[in-house]
Amino acid sequence: QVQLVESGGGLVQAGGSLRLSCAASGSTFGFSAMGWYRQAPGKQREFVAHINNYGTTNYADSVKGRFTISRDNAKNTVDLQMNSLKPEDTAVYYCYLDRYTGRSWGQGTQVIVSS
Repeated sequence: QVQLVESGGGLVQAGGSLRLSCAASGSTFGFSAMGWYRQAPGKQREFVAHINNYGTTNYADSVKGRFTISRDNAKNTVDLQMNSLKPEDTAVYYCYLDRYTGRSWGQGTQVIVSS
């Protein structure tokens, strides 16, 4: 019922920036919570950032001060602005949307930060 499509990933040098976007379709997310996880090769999926239905944000300590999550309810999108990227940020980034029916996930977008 809900599809999430991430975009904006790519390869950047350490210290660079990327802006990831996640577009929801099939149903408006309205005031629902959304966020991002990431998964590095051989590692568990790791929480990155969350924004709730009130616009309150939460970040993993590893990205706090460097990443900013935002949402546009009218466009059904959530973005992740990533600045001062580090090689350890290399991962596949997945967006999610929470509804009363459960959590939906996007397909992921690859981010590679080279040193």
